[in-house]
Amino acid sequence: MCGFGNEFSSEDPRCPGSLPEGQNNPQVCPYGLYAEQLSGSAFTCPRPANKRSWLYRILPSVKHKPFTAVPCGNLTENWNEVEPDPNQLRWLPFTIPKSTEKKVDFVAGLHTVCGAGDAKSRNGISIHVYTCNTSMVDRCFNNSDGDFLIVPQQGEILITTEFGKMMVEPNEICVIQQGMRFSVDVFGETRGYIMEVYGAHFELPDLGPIGVCLDFLCPVAWYEDRKVATGYTIINKYQGKLFACQQDFSPTSWLHCVAFDHATLTALRRTARLSSNLRGAEGTMVKKKKIDQLIIEV
Repeated sequence: MCGFGNEFSSEDPRCPGSLPEGQNNPQVCPYGLYAEQLSGSAFTCPRPANKRSWLYRILPSVKHKPFTAVPCGNLTENWNEVEPDPNQLRWLPFTIPKSTEKKVDFVAGLHTVCGAGDAKSRNGISIHVYTCNTSMVDRCFNNSDGDFLIVPQQGEILITTEFGKMMVEPNEICVIQQGMRFSVDVFGETRGYIMEVYGAHFELPDLGPIGVCLDFLCPVAWYEDRKVATGYTIINKYQGKLFACQQDFSPTSWLHCVAFDHATLTALRRTARLSSNLRGAEGTMVKKKKIDQLIIEV
């Protein structure tokens, strides 16, 4: 689905008629699903500024054990750790660990480079680098502090979110908004950049009739109904700290979604590929849809 700031709705073709008609929160949802709203703005926001999405899940998202604090690794928002320096700074590319030496996934490979402001006050930004060599297995990430803008620099990544799947490669970007759970699959040594904004969502500038040629994509609904006997880990970034909890099912046990007012997990691509799963829980065959080459003016 194409567009940024639009309204979308989709359902997995394996379960037709799963989206309620004429209402968002019926007393009984089709297929016995659970209706949940993901809010991207305050409840009291004016209607034009209101951001929200409805999802219809196999199991409620709150069905997990309590969160406990875990080490933050190389993530930080303590900008007082070093003295201010007005000079121009640069650094060599971050080293990607060898998979033969140490397995590092997307979350374990996050490194904070710089930033300003504070996640607690909902004002500011952070710049991170990710380096990883293995996919996230039976664990996902959830950022409660702000939006992630992910820019792959080496290696493509397959991002699975509550709204579907998307393949993102170098020369492309994607936005994962606050509160969305997602996991990242990689296909070798991978590195990229992340810009995190607190308290606000990414918006397109009003450039008029002459400006950047953009093409944004929003994934279509996808689900898997999978129990994880050994436990599935959800890692939550909250007020600059990391927390983790356990549950016994995959959080991709969401079924269908309808997104209002904003494009959830949007991507800008030069040669874009929209990834959607063609099988059920028994397989993950991904179909890639090619889109015409875009000309990006910087």
